[in-house]
Amino acid sequence: MSIAVSEVDSNAAAHRRSATVDPVAAIGDLRVRFRRNGHDVHALRGVTLSIVPGEILGLVGESGSGKSVLGFTLLGLLPKHAIVEGSVRVAGSDMVRGDAKTLRKVRALDLGAVFQDPMTSLNPTMRIGRQVAEAAGSDAEALRLLTAVGIPDPERRMRAYPHELSGGLRQRVMIAIAIAGKPELIIADEPTTALDVTVQAQVLRLLQRLRDEIGCSIVLVTHDLGVAAQISDRIAVLYAGRIAEIGPTAAVLHNPAHPYTHGLLRSRLTLDTARDRRLAALTGSVPSPVTPLAGCAFVPRCALAREECGKTPPDPIAVAPGRVSACVLPFSEITEELGSRSTNTGELFTERGGGRDEQPPSVVLRDVTKTFRVSRRGLTRSTPKTGGLQALRGVSLRVGHGESVALVGESGSGKSTLLRVIAGLEKPTTGAVHLEGGQRPQMVFQDAGASLTPWMSVDELIGERLRSSGISRTARRDKVIEVLERVGLSPEVAKSRAGQLSGGQRQRVSLARATVVPPAVLLCDEPTSALDVSLAASVLNLIGDLRRSLDMSAVFVTHDLSVARVIGDRIAVMYLGRIVEIGPAEQVIADPVHPYTQALVDAIPELNRESRPLAGEPASPLSPPTGCVFHPRCPLAVDACSDTELDVRLEGAPGDPHQVACIERKAS
Repeated sequence: MSIAVSEVDSNAAAHRRSATVDPVAAIGDLRVRFRRNGHDVHALRGVTLSIVPGEILGLVGESGSGKSVLGFTLLGLLPKHAIVEGSVRVAGSDMVRGDAKTLRKVRALDLGAVFQDPMTSLNPTMRIGRQVAEAAGSDAEALRLLTAVGIPDPERRMRAYPHELSGGLRQRVMIAIAIAGKPELIIADEPTTALDVTVQAQVLRLLQRLRDEIGCSIVLVTHDLGVAAQISDRIAVLYAGRIAEIGPTAAVLHNPAHPYTHGLLRSRLTLDTARDRRLAALTGSVPSPVTPLAGCAFVPRCALAREECGKTPPDPIAVAPGRVSACVLPFSEITEELGSRSTNTGELFTERGGGRDEQPPSVVLRDVTKTFRVSRRGLTRSTPKTGGLQALRGVSLRVGHGESVALVGESGSGKSTLLRVIAGLEKPTTGAVHLEGGQRPQMVFQDAGASLTPWMSVDELIGERLRSSGISRTARRDKVIEVLERVGLSPEVAKSRAGQLSGGQRQRVSLARATVVPPAVLLCDEPTSALDVSLAASVLNLIGDLRRSLDMSAVFVTHDLSVARVIGDRIAVMYLGRIVEIGPAEQVIADPVHPYTQALVDAIPELNRESRPLAGEPASPLSPPTGCVFHPRCPLAVDACSDTELDVRLEGAPGDPHQVACIERKAS
C-alpha cells in the first residue's frame, strides 16, 4: 500500500536526507535523575547520541535501562521535578532549558509521538475525526491523514470513538496525529508491544513508509530486538542509563560488540529455539537506579567481567567504522568468547513422567459457544442463543493430563474468552465444559500488578489461598516461604507489597499464588507479553518447571508464536471464535496448513528476514462472514469457502493429530 502523503512531503524527504550536516537531534552527556524519598534515582547516567536526518534509530534494552526517559527528554516532557544535566537539541531548539512556549512550538512543528497504549493517549469522549483535526487543522486534512495511514473506510472511522476501533487502528490514528505537523522527528515508544504479530508488522511497515515518504527521522523504543531489526537503520543498546553500544543494525545483531547485547540476543526466542532445553536467560537484573555505580553497570551479570571492569565506568569508544561500544575488553575477545553462545540453548529439561496418556483429560470442551448481548452500554453477561457478539462459535478442545496447549490468534479471535470459560468466569451459551475431578483451574494474567491486591503483602496474598486447608498460621507462613523459593524469590519478598516489586517479581508472585495449592490446570493469559526478553525467558522456564514438578496441565494464551512453540505441546490457532488449526507445536509452526496460520508465521519479526503483514482486518464478531470466517482475507479463497464452514473435531482422525479447517488445504 502506498501512502500518498503529498508531493510537498516527498520534496521535504529529499531535502532532509541531503541535509546531513546538522543532526535532527543531538544529545550530549545527558544525565537525568529524580529525587524520591530522600534518594537520587538515576534514570540516565551520561548519554551522548545523535540522530541524523531520515534515519530510524532502534533504542533497545530491558525495563529500567532509561529508554522511555530518553524519549520523554527528546519530547521535552520530563516532569518539573526532574534534575537534568547535559544538552538535548531537537531541530536546533534546546529541549532542556527552553521555555514552555518554545517547547510547545517545537512539539507542534518538529516533533511527533506515538506511545505504547493509544487508549491512554486518545480522548475517550471525542470522536476520532475531531481528535485528528485538532492536530491537522481541518476535517479535510484529518480525512487525508487517516487515509494516508491506511485506515479502511476513513469517513466512517472519523465518526467513531476510540473504544470502537481495534488496537491496530487506534495506533494508526496516533500515527496520523503524530505526522499532522510534518515533523522532523517521531518518538515511537513501544508502539507495537500490545499488538498482535500481524498488526505489529503492519504498524512497523507503516512507520518505515512514512520515513521514506515524508523524510522524518524516527526513534523506535522497544525491548524486542526482532522488532528493531525490521525497520531500524541503526541500533543503540541502553543499559542502566548508559549506552552499551551503537552501530548499524545488521552489525549489532550479527556481531555484537558488548556482552550485554550478546545476552539479549541469547535470551530472545526464535522459531529455531530448542524445545527440549531450558531457555537461556540473563542472570540477575538491571541495577537499581538508586545504586551508585563505581564501574561498568553490567559487571554482576557479565560472563567476561574482569577486575578492572568494576573500577571505572567505561566510556563508549569506536570499535569499528560506525560502531561504538562501552566495554574495556577488545572487540575481538568478546566475539571469540561469546560468539558461540549467541543462540538460545540452555540445559536439557528433565523428562516428564510417563503414563499420562492413560489418565483422563484435564479439560474437555464440546461445541462451546459464547454470545454476548450488545447494548448501548457495551457488552453484558446476558447471553441469548441468537444475535449479539459471537465470541466463541462451536469450539471443541481436549487438554490431556499434564499437557500444555497454546492458543494463538489475533485480538478478537476468542482466546481470552475461551480461557475465562474454562476458568468458570464465564458460562458458555451452549456446549459443555468438563474439568478433571471438578477442580477449579487457577489463572495467571498478563498484568500481574492489576491482579494482585495492592494493600496486601505477598505473605497475605499467597497465604489467603491456604486458609481453607486447616493448617496453622505458622504452617501457612512456612508454606508461603517454600512456594516463594520454588518460584525463585527470596523469603524477604513475603513482606513486600506488589507495588514494591519489579514486573518479573510480580509475575512470579502470581505463579506462586496460583500454585501454592497445585491446581490440575493452570490458565495463563499473555503472562510474558509485557516482559523483557530475559524476564520472559525466566518466567517461561518457571512455568515449564512448575508443570513438570506439579504434574499440571496448562492452557497458554499468547500472540507470540515463538512462545507458543516452546511452551505448548500442541498449538491451537483461533480466528473469529473458531479453532482453524490444531496440532503438535513443532509441526504447526514448521509446516502450517491453514492460510491464516501461515500468515501468522510470516508476520513474526525475525532478525534475518523481513516480516510480511497480513492484509485487512478481522471481520466484526457481531456479523461474522458466512462459510469460512477467514475467506475475506484469504489468498487461497475459492467460491466454496463462502458457503462451507469446516470444524476442527474433538477427536482427530486416527494417527493424525494435526487438523485443519480449510477446504483448499484438505483437498490438496
